[in-house]
Amino acid sequence: MAMPIPETIRVDYLARVEGEGALTVKMRGKEVETAEFRIFEPPRFFEALLRGREHTEVPDITSRICGICPIAYQMSATHAIEQALGLQLTPTIRELRRLIFCGEWIESHGLHVTMLHAPDFLGYDDAIQMAQKYPKQVTAGLKLKKAGNDLMTAIGGREIHPINVRIGGFYRFPEPAALRKLLEPMKHARDLAFDTVRFVSTLDFPDYVHDYEFVALSHPDEYPINEGRIVSSRGLNITAAEYLEHFEEIHIEHTHALHSVIKGRGEYLTGPQARYYLNEEKLPETVKQAARLANFKRKDCLNPFKSIIVRSLEMLYACEEAIRILNAYEAEGLSWIPYAPHAGVGHGCTEAPRGILYHRYELDPAGLIREAKIVPPTSQNQKAIETDLLNVARKFIHLPKDQLQRRCEQAVRNYDPCISCATHFLKLEIENVA
Repeated sequence: MAMPIPETIRVDYLARVEGEGALTVKMRGKEVETAEFRIFEPPRFFEALLRGREHTEVPDITSRICGICPIAYQMSATHAIEQALGLQLTPTIRELRRLIFCGEWIESHGLHVTMLHAPDFLGYDDAIQMAQKYPKQVTAGLKLKKAGNDLMTAIGGREIHPINVRIGGFYRFPEPAALRKLLEPMKHARDLAFDTVRFVSTLDFPDYVHDYEFVALSHPDEYPINEGRIVSSRGLNITAAEYLEHFEEIHIEHTHALHSVIKGRGEYLTGPQARYYLNEEKLPETVKQAARLANFKRKDCLNPFKSIIVRSLEMLYACEEAIRILNAYEAEGLSWIPYAPHAGVGHGCTEAPRGILYHRYELDPAGLIREAKIVPPTSQNQKAIETDLLNVARKFIHLPKDQLQRRCEQAVRNYDPCISCATHFLKLEIENVA
């Protein structure tokens, strides 16, 4: 009996993602043998660029790493340096930082859910086509993004690469009256987010689950955004200072991007699903009610295609949290903690929209950066993305070429690996291999 002819499903170029990437699935007959997700990231040299710089420059430099998640990079950086310097923030500074982070969650999740991810489920090539039948939902996504951007501008000075964050706090506090003008728009954004949860819960979700090791921050009193211990669904419970003892980045032959793994255990998943799975009980009742109405349960986090629901629930939470902080905000005390630079090592970890973002800095006695290390969430999720692609290809290899292409796109989109990625970016080719 003749052996089945080998075939290769090759995606030569994933356009407009975080760097350059490709996908190759090798199969024999209807059996998938391997799946490789390759990221070709050009060197950006941010860690090397930071060496020798004043520690005060770090928040502004690191914010340039991402135009959609500048706050996460600023917060992880400032927290790490503040730890090295032994600074303790005031309650006002802490709440204001949480508020600007809420703005980033709202604008990032709002854009991804309605403009980038939903068209995959509805069979549209992009949000423009989707808007012809779903104008209300697309408009809601744009309004939510604007609401988040307005928060970031009011606190950070501008929505892209904000300039008001500094070591020890902020250069200045925003006027309470100016922030309270955002209350009514944020309440409207909350209503839009609630409607978005209901809308995405009606989408058709592929039947696929995976037993991930979820990794996220955990805080005893609140849903984690800006601080907490690093925990996992399989017992990990460490401080940010212990991160490098438990996690490592390894080189994989078929990709230029490093794969981050838990030492001795392997891949893990960070991001909205992990946060929700590990911290559901800390959400307010309004968000829990929205989850019940969407028939979304904690175990549904095991289906990565349902990440669109989790992001919508987190967007609703960020609106609720922003309203709480806006109502209570008063510009009390100094906007930053005075200090003198000295040598030290500090670690910071915050929850970017896509997952935990780790920073480590070593300062010399003058406060110059000796060493810097940054591990973004997309890097941490790359191994899990590749595993999902392999499993999805095996499960849905019977589909016609165009449907398999869309399903692979969805599998990548579930992770929101970079907000700049286009709505449909996979070019799929199937060829016989001699």
